Amino acid sequence: MKVVFLQDVEGTARTGEVKEVAAGFARNFLLPQNLALPATRNAIEKANAEATRLAKAQAKADAEARVTLERITARPIVVKAKVGEQGRLYGSITNQDIADALRTPAKREVDRHTIELPEPIKELGDHTVAVKLTRNVGGDITVRVEAEE
Repeated sequence: MKVVFLQDVEGTARTGEVKEVAAGFARNFLLPQNLALPATRNAIEKANAEATRLAKAQAKADAEARVTLERITARPIVVKAKVGEQGRLYGSITNQDIADALRTPAKREVDRHTIELPEPIKELGDHTVAVKLTRNVGGDITVRVEAEE
């Protein structure tokens, strides 16, 4: 069955795309969830208009994210933590701790889910952490973990 997608469907298509999908997939999932419509001329025009609107919004979000990324990659982000006698942290530094530390240099709220930390940081020193602010904008920041005084 040929359908036009009204929203992004992970692993299948993006908004505005016209694709041939299994009839059961369309009938049981895409159509009831309002993720797609049968590929008629009217539906294609509607989806293209929505795709254009989303592309403009994405371009604006990407521009803002690039500015934010420049601010947060300029210097290492310093996170203070309690340290034992052996130089090991009592707890660990999580993506929420890093997001809180990014609030000042970024000049906006940074969602903790955009910080891709494979496992919590448990040692002092500099650590490279990936940040993906939007679908198209991401980079690496340096997080410096220092002992609290």
